[in-house]
Amino acid sequence: MTNLVTLILRLLIFELVLGGVLFGSAGRLDLPWFWAVIVIHTVSMAAAVPRIDPELRKERFSPGPGGKDRLLRLIVLPIVLVHLVIAGLDAGRFHWSGEVAVSVHAAGLVVYTLGLWLAFWAMSANRFFSPVVRIQKERGHHLITTGPYRFVRHPGYVGVMSATLGGGLALGSYWSMVPLVVFFLLFIRRTALEDRFLLAELEGYAEFAQKVRYRVLPGIW
Repeated sequence: MTNLVTLILRLLIFELVLGGVLFGSAGRLDLPWFWAVIVIHTVSMAAAVPRIDPELRKERFSPGPGGKDRLLRLIVLPIVLVHLVIAGLDAGRFHWSGEVAVSVHAAGLVVYTLGLWLAFWAMSANRFFSPVVRIQKERGHHLITTGPYRFVRHPGYVGVMSATLGGGLALGSYWSMVPLVVFFLLFIRRTALEDRFLLAELEGYAEFAQKVRYRVLPGIW
């Protein structure tokens, strides 16, 4: 019960911070697409996070020792913050992107939702979905080939990148995409690094890579 209460409080604080950054930078509340993004994020988090393996939730909040690329989240966080602030300033105050078509907003919201749920699906299927590149020997780390891993080798990263891109469009800010160039490059680097690491360290991954040929984009990479 205590763990559940703590989880709910963490989710609530996260959503309040998200709303505060967006509406604070926008300087207004009458932005229906902003509300749509926040509602979808809140509902998705509330529905998916409690269903994630408790040991994985612990790993994601506090990764175990060792591993590579431990600073990625610390680097990515300010980039996402800048992305959200620019979106708020753009859509709410200065309108740098001009009039964004409803179809663009709607398409972005769909991509955002699908990206979130793809990431959650990957976490649900892979109880070793750590924010750190490491072999979790203490948790019996083994190869995962079910769920979205049948289609690409790193579906969680596909989901994260898709959701971030779709979110910017849903919010109605083309300029908020500028810092995402660095965001995408960091995740492409992480994907390549993790793939090489797993090929060398995780039993069965080489055979899996031969069967599931593409890392993130079928037919491309």
